[in-house]
Amino acid sequence: MAWRIEEAVVQGVIDNTVEGRTTGRIWLAGRDEPLILSLDGDCWRDLCGTRLEFENPTPRVLTETQLLDVDQAGVIGDMTASRKVKVPLIGEEEIHTYYQNNKDIPFEWRNTLYLEWFSEINGRVVIETNNYVLHISEHEWQMDEDDEEAQKLANLNAMRDFMAQVIRRRDPDKAGAEPAGELDEFAWEERLKESDRLTEAYQEVLEKYMEDIDSERKEAFVMGWDGLLDALADRDESGEDDDEEDGEFRSTSFFDADGDEDDEDFEEMEDGEFGEREEHPLQIRAQELAMRAMDLVDREAGPGTAPYTLVSQLLQVSGKLAGILSGRGSGYEPETGFVLAVLKRCLSWLNDAVGACHEILNGEKDADQKAALERLRNSIFEIRDSIVELRRELKQS
Repeated sequence: MAWRIEEAVVQGVIDNTVEGRTTGRIWLAGRDEPLILSLDGDCWRDLCGTRLEFENPTPRVLTETQLLDVDQAGVIGDMTASRKVKVPLIGEEEIHTYYQNNKDIPFEWRNTLYLEWFSEINGRVVIETNNYVLHISEHEWQMDEDDEEAQKLANLNAMRDFMAQVIRRRDPDKAGAEPAGELDEFAWEERLKESDRLTEAYQEVLEKYMEDIDSERKEAFVMGWDGLLDALADRDESGEDDDEEDGEFRSTSFFDADGDEDDEDFEEMEDGEFGEREEHPLQIRAQELAMRAMDLVDREAGPGTAPYTLVSQLLQVSGKLAGILSGRGSGYEPETGFVLAVLKRCLSWLNDAVGACHEILNGEKDADQKAALERLRNSIFEIRDSIVELRRELKQS
């Protein structure tokens, strides 16, 4: 998805003094050569016709930014120094306390530097910060409000094109795109992969537009949910209540290219919410294992850490097993191919959990804690073996 590089930036310059072209150089920590920007399009009105120079007071090396290509030719996205964002007025520790007490976090709106472009080689790249030191030159040319709206619309289309490449929807009109009858494991795996891409894309779209006054339409447009756009237009024409309809429109985040909710069927299969549920012994074991892991590791550990990976992957397994195994006997019977595809994913998550557990063990000094972690790891192996056996039984039947 997007490359977010603001922490690695040392300094840079964005030059939009030539109408229709935006160029620039950005130096990153740990790299000798700067990124060279050569983009079609203009910045927003506050930066168009200017030369922007910026400096990061606290740059740091990010491993992933070393993979960016020097040549950043492509299409401009939203570039402005006046993007409004909510900035908390308290520190991270206090934020956690506010969340625990279900209290609103105090914040203020601040202008933020937002530099976005779509590179032909690397895709979407974003710099978003309110910590840089900025210097903006005088305008050599200016755009009016209509010109700015036209540029913003072009930016929306660029975002939509990028998301279409990320999601890679199946073409429903293509012959053989969907096999007749019950899907096998491999066909379900492809549908699950598309679901993953949709989810990841939608999270990125939400992150960008959630505070925008016209967020619903922009999100629907860039996700390719044209049916939802029509529904929103109908809602406005009929004068129906926004809040009531908002819950309906946001109740699902999966639509096909036409806005139809044709992906909901296998979402419901994953959730398994059909009547009374009879919990499967394997799912119960997986849930108990996830709870044990939460008791053994630091719950405050953030994404990318071994404790976070261990718990999150075990919770994934528990949730997915509940969806495919714990609805039997209540009128819900998922296709065998779907179950096999989800079980295959569970094996991958369990492998990640084993790796994370091993990493935690290597750094653990307390003998009792180490013994508990070793028992936890053995239990992960046992559940993994049970899933392998279940897959074998399903394939034979």
